[in-house]
Amino acid sequence: MKTLLFIVDMQNDFCSPRGSLYVPGAEKDAERLGRLIDRKKEEIDKIILTLDQHHVMDIAHPFYWRNAKGENPKPFTTISWWEVVSGEWIPFGDKAEVVEYLRQLKETGEYQHVIWPEHCIKGSEGAAIIPVLFDAVIRWARQGRYCGIVEKGLHPGTEFFGAFRANVPIASAPETAFNVKLKEEFEQYDTIWLAGEAKTHCVANTLKQLFDFPEIVRKLVIIEDCMSDIPGCERLSVPIYGKAARLGARFVKSDSILLDKD
Repeated sequence: MKTLLFIVDMQNDFCSPRGSLYVPGAEKDAERLGRLIDRKKEEIDKIILTLDQHHVMDIAHPFYWRNAKGENPKPFTTISWWEVVSGEWIPFGDKAEVVEYLRQLKETGEYQHVIWPEHCIKGSEGAAIIPVLFDAVIRWARQGRYCGIVEKGLHPGTEFFGAFRANVPIASAPETAFNVKLKEEFEQYDTIWLAGEAKTHCVANTLKQLFDFPEIVRKLVIIEDCMSDIPGCERLSVPIYGKAARLGARFVKSDSILLDKD
């Protein structure tokens, strides 16, 4: 039996209390996951970490936008396509393309567009994996194993919550399309442990992007105490986790895995 540990976006900006988009409780999630890796390192055949990576000028960052007064939106402002059409918000990028992007978000049932604090800027300390977790990954790798890294989010014109594709893929940017290679790697494992941040967003959307592949969803073991919600957003992900359970995903606490016999 082969086991993959898939870790979504456990980076300083999400997991450190000093991070720009800190998810309350995430540092404890990382500690529990690091302990799990140390205790079960012989059972984990592969670790893959995703890295949220952004430019400063990103469609979900404040300086990409301004109003008629030249003011940038505050973090956690929501912007709809009709607010761009009306001129209430003016994007840095091509207006027609941005309107179409926002329309597609709504038409395809993706999350509403939110402006976040600048976070996970490529090359920054905030974009690095939180040390308490990465140190455990390094100890696991010293057994002669290699961890995989999946970068996501660098295209400035689309959000990229889930690990497999952008919220709205862009035809001219193949890196935003569904990651078939990653899906095929998932197919090589019997069990896939899933953890990361935030439960409401990037973990939930990673799950959602697998719903067309129920044979993979049935392999998933979702480690509930190694992920936390963005406060106030809990309701967004409830239907996603409900569907995952109906498709056969299992939900466990890290302690229950630790209690399993090696």
